[in-house]
Amino acid sequence: MDINSSTVFLAGATGLAGSAIISHLLELYPDVRIRAVYHKTSPHIEHKQVEYVQGDLRSLDGCRQLALGCDYAVMAAANTGGAAILESEPWGQINDNAIMNAQMLEAFTFENVKRVVYVSSASLYQECEKDIREEELDLNKDPCMSHYGMGWVVRFIEKLCWFWHQRCGMEVLIARAANIFGPFDKFDPKTSHFIPAIIRKAVDRKNPFEVWGSPDVTRDVIYSEDIAEAIVAMLDNDTIRFDTFNIGSATKISVANVVSLALKYAQYNPSAIKYQANKPSTIRHRSLDCTKARELLGWKPRYTIESGIRKTTEWWIENRDWWRK
Repeated sequence: MDINSSTVFLAGATGLAGSAIISHLLELYPDVRIRAVYHKTSPHIEHKQVEYVQGDLRSLDGCRQLALGCDYAVMAAANTGGAAILESEPWGQINDNAIMNAQMLEAFTFENVKRVVYVSSASLYQECEKDIREEELDLNKDPCMSHYGMGWVVRFIEKLCWFWHQRCGMEVLIARAANIFGPFDKFDPKTSHFIPAIIRKAVDRKNPFEVWGSPDVTRDVIYSEDIAEAIVAMLDNDTIRFDTFNIGSATKISVANVVSLALKYAQYNPSAIKYQANKPSTIRHRSLDCTKARELLGWKPRYTIESGIRKTTEWWIENRDWWRK
């Protein structure tokens, strides 16, 4: 089946990953039709091939109606947040993410969607100091405590992906994503992950410049355009019926280096930088081995972490007056 003559269901269409996926699909397949499903955040990319539909993905009937007539699907909707929201409301993400992803998978099966990409999360992994491979997920070990609830939800949804593939033959590919950042990210301090939080403080010229956690905490992160390219590569590879791929930069960056880059591109030099080790934080180190995606999908990130932070900082400077999320 040719994507260019098909209809793609996209959940989370107005979010960080969804916005980049729309742009990349339209760039590669000018005749593709996109059913762009969103919940709260209003559409901001207008195109004649994109049909925006506001819907509640926690309803099975709603999911089936939205999936009707679609050939492909991308599950990029998620209730997410950074260390602050995980500390204050650790249960807040569990029900929504479990219910809506389970309902979508069932709806896709009964509406005969051919191929699905589920945007999973590296938060499902147990703690590991080295670059972790897909097959090294150990279900006998819990995710780190800060991601305990959401990590088990993601593990459960991945098992449901296998169930529906095995039971009904629906093709499902899973993208275990590193921390995604880029334009249209969450910059609200109450809900943001660490990169947009640091960028916002740099652009707002906070002084003293306070950063939650330790400067030597490291993460594997991925720029939104790169995750979009990986997801579209999964949609387009019809030789793989079911598989799981780590999608990250395959490099680690410390919080201190993120701070340095955000300040550099915000052109700001605070008099003091204070790392607040007593504030909520998550796992100290995580990095992904992305060899499998490179070898089987022919994918690798085009953007360095530094270039992604530069582009995201420039976008926030230009759009902070209207973007609210």
